[in-house]
Amino acid sequence: MNQYDVVIVGAGHGGAQAAIALRQLGFEGSIAIVGDEPDLPYERPPLSKDYLAGDKVFDRLLIRPESFWRERGVEMLLGRRVVAIDPEAHEIATADNISIGYGHLIWAAGGTARRLGCAGNDLRGVHTVRTRADVDRMMDELTQVERVVVIGGGYIGLEAAAVLTRLGKSVTLLEAQDRVLARVAGEPLSRFYEVEHRAHGVDLRLGVAVDCIEGDDRVTGVRLINGSVLAADMVIVGIGIVPAVEPLIAVGAIGGNGIAVDAQCRTSLPDIFAIGDCALHANAFAGGMSVRVESVQNAHDQAAVAAKTIAGHDAKYDAVPWFWSNQYDLKLQTVGLSAGYDAVVLRGNPARRSFSVIYLKQGRVIALDCVNATRDYVQGRRLVVDALSPSLDQLRDENLPLKALTA
Repeated sequence: MNQYDVVIVGAGHGGAQAAIALRQLGFEGSIAIVGDEPDLPYERPPLSKDYLAGDKVFDRLLIRPESFWRERGVEMLLGRRVVAIDPEAHEIATADNISIGYGHLIWAAGGTARRLGCAGNDLRGVHTVRTRADVDRMMDELTQVERVVVIGGGYIGLEAAAVLTRLGKSVTLLEAQDRVLARVAGEPLSRFYEVEHRAHGVDLRLGVAVDCIEGDDRVTGVRLINGSVLAADMVIVGIGIVPAVEPLIAVGAIGGNGIAVDAQCRTSLPDIFAIGDCALHANAFAGGMSVRVESVQNAHDQAAVAAKTIAGHDAKYDAVPWFWSNQYDLKLQTVGLSAGYDAVVLRGNPARRSFSVIYLKQGRVIALDCVNATRDYVQGRRLVVDALSPSLDQLRDENLPLKALTA
């Protein structure tokens, strides 16, 4: 059995950053990263953007080259899926019957793309966008594809629709709710993106539900609940992720929709930490509620907290969340968490394709969505961090820089 001082399960942003942070802190113990994909740690956000579009080759997605990990003594155990944990023995087991011992375990396994629960969900031509392999399979088929149905109006679905439209495909996007981005943004932002996608040729349909995917061996169409059928050569499913937490839950870790962690990212199991998409944590920017935050920022910052704690430094996770999305020539930058807002201010004119949506709760700014408005994003960050309470008229006034409201 291999034995390491720190074993990191998950070779994504969180896992990679945890190893990097440990070495930067002077940690001299042995470190291994166990990943279920065969690839070195790479950036995932470009998968539905630059990589799918063919604008970036895979090597440009690598977080660090192979030599970096070798020189820092981080052993890569790739292509191995962890299926069991023995917290008393401090051991994990992989699907290929390898046992690995640990002093500390950092669980950074993220999640798996949520699949449709209807008939036909496993037909050839039905894809999710979570890994390099997912997108490679899509790209291998694209030359034979004319009609694509995208299911899900979240960021993944919208980004994929934008890229595929640019590649000349006929795209229909289906969203079960009455607007896109309903879970993460206010109505002004939703309506803006609906207009943009339709203007670029996307057949965007709201309030529709899928009955099944049709086809024998390969997808030929999507049947809706109302009985109508949309012809399709490819289907892309973007309906969220399922956090990869089963091995921890099976041995008694507190959690459910994620693994519960404290401010140091420690789970309820001894010497086991959880970070990133699968970590359920009390977030000050969500009013102290326990949430999972699916972002590079969250994975990166929680990795730093776990590494500092293991290395014997005081640390506490209190970072402000931030996100981004690129669609067409639109750059969306978000700071804060808008869930629970009770007031919205539109700053700027969406018709000019440069504006911000500012969210407040009980008079305090809790989040901003900034479209082609980087200055608002940079200056508005302090409004969120300090939970400031400018007047709605001040926030609405484009001639008044947001930094003037933070003094």
